[in-house]
Amino acid sequence: MAKMTLLEMVQSTLNDMDSDNVNSISDTQEALQVAQIIKDTYFELISKRDWPHLNQLFTLNSVSDTDRPNYLKLPDNVYEMEFVNYNKRKSTDSRDKYQEVSYLNPDNFLLKQNQLNETLSNVTQITDSTGVKYSIRNDRPPEYWTSFDDNLIVFSSYDSSVDTTMQGSKSQCRGIVEPSWSAIDGFTPDLPAEAFPLLLAESKSTAFLLLKQVANEKAEQRSQRQQRRLSRKSWTAKGGIRWPNYGRKANSQTWDKNPYLDKS
Repeated sequence: MAKMTLLEMVQSTLNDMDSDNVNSISDTQEALQVAQIIKDTYFELISKRDWPHLNQLFTLNSVSDTDRPNYLKLPDNVYEMEFVNYNKRKSTDSRDKYQEVSYLNPDNFLLKQNQLNETLSNVTQITDSTGVKYSIRNDRPPEYWTSFDDNLIVFSSYDSSVDTTMQGSKSQCRGIVEPSWSAIDGFTPDLPAEAFPLLLAESKSTAFLLLKQVANEKAEQRSQRQQRRLSRKSWTAKGGIRWPNYGRKANSQTWDKNPYLDKS
């Protein structure tokens, strides 16, 4: 099955339900209800598995808070962040120097930062929004990152000779990005083409149950078949997407297992 627009899926569902045909999802209240069911079903499918096409590159957002110069913000549409690179280029460098910033869980991050002497000129004491104080280096690019609230990304240091605060535009991140949705006729959900039969079958099964108060055995059978089929297939590209290692060594040490931020 090829990809379908929201209107096409609404029309197909209404046809199976022996309901009035529509030329737009806004033509009838029932069509709007079906469109909402398709939306709910779509996001339920998205949450049930790791979809390779949603694993994307993105940048962090700048906070520009001179009281907390080591903070950047995770974009609202990011479910999970897997790694962070930062441009550690100095003013004397002739080229960009994107290098990985390693993850530390909050406990280990604070243990490491607490070893710094806040009375030294190259150390700045930071007060988090919670009132908790800790120290960071102000004369070097960041080596580690953590998050205390799954929203703000906190770095172990920043180079005040380059920027007064860390810059989101200097980050390189990869993770799971939430897809968008538009309740318009021509909108096509962000799914691989082979997943559309499952989305349609699940939506029809739910629509029959919620709007007609009856179960549709054929729709449920189609849904189960598509669930089994997709469980055997994850990647479109043969062998999956192979991400570059950005210069990281295969045997490099990590401070923590599972170095990612999960917002789900």
